Amino acid sequence: MADPFEDAAGNATASAGTAPGRQAGAPRYKRILVPTDGSDVSAVAEHAAIEFARAHGSEIVALSVAQTYPTYAAAEAAMAVDPNLDTEALRGWAERNVRRVSAAAAGAGVACTPLTVFSHSASDAILDSARDHGCDLIFMGSHGRRGLSRLLAGSETQKVLAGAEVPVMVLRPKPGSV
Repeated sequence: MADPFEDAAGNATASAGTAPGRQAGAPRYKRILVPTDGSDVSAVAEHAAIEFARAHGSEIVALSVAQTYPTYAAAEAAMAVDPNLDTEALRGWAERNVRRVSAAAAGAGVACTPLTVFSHSASDAILDSARDHGCDLIFMGSHGRRGLSRLLAGSETQKVLAGAEVPVMVLRPKPGSV
């Protein structure tokens, strides 16, 4: 039987614990998507992802989703709403989130691509961004909602886990730590 850690010529391509077909010493995960919503839970995951990337020679893509909501005009509305005001505020918020992650990554010597996108669905934006930017790992935080709050608020993490084509590493801080 052929050694799964050798190429056809018998040259070592990997070591135990390294995926077959990957050169020994090459990063297991080259590009890691790190979604952030600016929360304390996200901050814990961001720092852990940066340390993980530094330790493994990976780069990160910091993503913040400016989650838009459809607006409905009521005939009896007394005022007009300018959707551009919300759009600019959301863009500014998302850009601040990714700038913070980029600065932390730079301080750790990790290459980082900041990315902000507009979407009605954070989970769809995360999955699309991972695919569009060639990410081979998604590293994200989870608020760990359970019961009624999860039913009402939904779980973006669960949606990402269900739809991801690449591994997802979920970090949930200990209760009371954030």
